[in-house]
Amino acid sequence: MIKERENREPKEADAFQDRVVHIARVAKVVKGGRRFNFSALVVVGDGMGRVGFGVGKAREVPDAIRKASEQAKKSIIEIPRVDGTIPFEVVGKYGSATVVMYPAKKGKGIIAGGAVRNVVDLGGISDIVCKVHGTKNGQNVVRAAFNGFQQLINIEEYAKRRDKSPEEVHQIRHKKKEENKG
Repeated sequence: MIKERENREPKEADAFQDRVVHIARVAKVVKGGRRFNFSALVVVGDGMGRVGFGVGKAREVPDAIRKASEQAKKSIIEIPRVDGTIPFEVVGKYGSATVVMYPAKKGKGIIAGGAVRNVVDLGGISDIVCKVHGTKNGQNVVRAAFNGFQQLINIEEYAKRRDKSPEEVHQIRHKKKEENKG
């Protein structure tokens, strides 16, 4: 019976890892004193380009984390990747938070701080440079990073939007680089 449990294949939900980005304790002052609630910001991802985030609120920390994790699994997006990095430079904004993300060469690693590091790591990006401007508020930074990721498209989608083949679009970009050199 024990061997049967070991041989089971993991479910789809088990493929996701979740990380707690921030937990906030919120106090409500009432007649008898203070009532404490907890708010949790959680990021989930499979390390293969799928990532999501969620916020959960509850009277206890584990309940808040569970709620946030369930919410995060409902808001999953696909991040286009090229050789372990993003296809091009992008700026994501949300509120006063601005996240600037640059593609990096192979082996550079994840150069990102705060909440963006968790999002990028769980999204399966291995080489990227990020800078957060404006605010360090975890929720706004995560939302700004997601705004940036939603702006990304791969070369096939870009070529399809312009009614061209990916080779034509790629050649045009390289021709411009060659003309500038010569």
